[in-house]
This record gives sequence, C-alpha cells and structure tokens, in this order.
Amino acid sequence: MHHPTAIIDPKAKVDEAVEIGPYCVIGKGVKISSGTILESHVIVKGNTRLGKNNHLFQFSTVGDGSPDKKYKGEPTKLVIGDDNQIREGVTIHRGTVQEKGITKIGNRNLLLAYSHVAHDCEIEDDVVLTNQAALAGAVKVGTGAILAGYAIVHQFCSIGPYSFCAMGSTVNKDVPAFVRVRGNPAKPYGINTVGMKRLGYSSKVIESLRSVYRATYRKNLTVEEALAEMKPLEKKHKEVKLFSQTIKKSTRGIVR
Repeated sequence: MHHPTAIIDPKAKVDEAVEIGPYCVIGKGVKISSGTILESHVIVKGNTRLGKNNHLFQFSTVGDGSPDKKYKGEPTKLVIGDDNQIREGVTIHRGTVQEKGITKIGNRNLLLAYSHVAHDCEIEDDVVLTNQAALAGAVKVGTGAILAGYAIVHQFCSIGPYSFCAMGSTVNKDVPAFVRVRGNPAKPYGINTVGMKRLGYSSKVIESLRSVYRATYRKNLTVEEALAEMKPLEKKHKEVKLFSQTIKKSTRGIVR
C-alpha cells in the first residue's frame, strides 16, 4: 500500500508488496524489495537498494549524498540487505568516488534513533547502533558488534565482530573482535563476556579469549609477540583466530 501523499519518482522501482506511509519521498533510481515498510516522512534517495523486510521509521533519511567537501555529486551507491530496522531520524549516506563509491549494510541490523552512517561505511550483520551512535566515513563494523548510545567512531576505523563500545566512547583506533572499549579516547577493558554468553559461547572459548586478551594487553608484549603467543589457541578455537585476524588486518593500529 502506498499512501496518496507519498511522492514516488516514476523511475523508482518499488515492489507491490512495499508499504509506504504518509509524506514519504522516494527518489529516482531507488529500488525497494518486497516486505519493506516505510513509516511516515521517510526519505530514500539516489542509487539506493533496499532489500526485503526492512522497516524504516519516521524522519529517517537514507541514500543522501555525502557532505564530504570532496564529493561533487558523482553517482554512487547505498546497498542495504534484508530484515533491518532503521529507527527514527537515522541518516545513512551513499559512498563517494574518493573511496569505494558504495556504502553497505548487511542483514538484521538495528540502527536506533538518530544514529548516523557516513559515506563508504560497511556494516556486516546483526549490528546494533544505539541512539546517537555515529560512524564517520569508511568505517567497518563487524558482525554482532554493539555501539552504545553516543559512541562515535573516527573515519577508516574498524570495529571487530562481537565487540562492544560503551556509552560515549570515542574510538580513534581499530577495535579487535570480542573486545570491550570505553572512554575518550576509547581504551580496552576486557572481553565482551556478557555478549558472548548471550550468544551461547562455551566457557572454554571465553577463557581462551581472556587468555589472548591478557597476552595482548596485560603482559607488556609487542603486538607481534602477542600474536605469536596466541598461535596454539588459534588452532583450537576459531574465535581466537578471528581475534588475531582483526589485529593483523588493522590499518590504524588497535586500541591500547
């Protein structure tokens, strides 16, 4: 059902099974798949692809061009997967040609009120951005990560899978998988044990991650020495391997 006050560009491709509420604006080049719901006053613009069964709440703006001063209106993309909730006032920008030209959001993510996803970000699956959390340009957020309210992330940083950024964290370095951070600037303060228990991880896996966390952050080892120490546990637990991989792939250096 499309509300009669909604404005839908003739060149937008909107599935018949999409619900569009009052005063929404759907721009040229937008594609929206079946089962998606747009509440009132939602704006979707540009070369934006919305998958199936997404739910966009009032006053969210999705697919606008980046305010980056280098961006001059070139054609870029935003691709959003399935089963995402995009709550009130959320803003998500398309990519820029200076980076990859595409912003990507996966599946089953929850973006709470007034959170922001800047140009060229990549969010995997089952991520939570709590109210007012904000990602600068080209940030990567791994599966299952949670950013609490008012957490902010510097451009080009990576937030590892199943990590946790506490309320008001200012993240300016990469966060390894499963690690909790807090403060300004954000500092590590242990493994995300609460999140891991909720997801059903065994006590053996949690203790192994605590062990490699201590090697990385408590033994005064260099990163290279810590990575060497955790190699035996990598063979036993894929979670430890994921932890080490996020450290190895870091381009900005990890939080310390």
